[in-house]
Amino acid sequence: MQTANSSFLETARAQVAESIRVKEALLSDDKTMQALAGVAALLVDAYKAGRKSLWAGNGGSAADAQHMAAELVNKFCLDRGGLPAVALTVDPSIVTAIGNDYGYTQVFARQIDALGREGDIFVGISTSGNSANLVEALPKCREKGLVTVALVGGNPCKMDAYDHVIHVPSTDTPRIQECHTLIGHILCYLVEQSIFGR
Repeated sequence: MQTANSSFLETARAQVAESIRVKEALLSDDKTMQALAGVAALLVDAYKAGRKSLWAGNGGSAADAQHMAAELVNKFCLDRGGLPAVALTVDPSIVTAIGNDYGYTQVFARQIDALGREGDIFVGISTSGNSANLVEALPKCREKGLVTVALVGGNPCKMDAYDHVIHVPSTDTPRIQECHTLIGHILCYLVEQSIFGR
């Protein structure tokens, strides 16, 4: 086995240290932590009222949307009944049909029009906070009566108009994505424990 290159080792340590630094900044940001707790409570209330959550994002954020929907539908830590969650990123026929007929900026708005119901929660995930198709989803959410949640990073952020914004204090895409996974896991944990915990 080849010995690790010392520069690789130092770079790896620096990346871990930077990830920790951003998470510590997230932890110390009371506004963001309050927003996270508030969104968890909204999800719990929505599920108890028989509503669902819709998740969306692009690229790595699309994978995050699928990841969190799966944790809710199947299970996170507890063996329990499923919770209705849909990732709007998973059906290539729907995404490409809408993209072809209406343009890529409409791929989430059109699905919200078809699937969204009043009281549902829409979670848009964007490392920049400026994804055009998530910005375009907001008017349709308001028209249909969905509550909107943005998981974002970057600055400035066009998704600040969402009802609830959880903002990661970084402009570095990998660090933002790492925090979005952590935030999503916390949301899943709090929802699951609140509804199914003993």
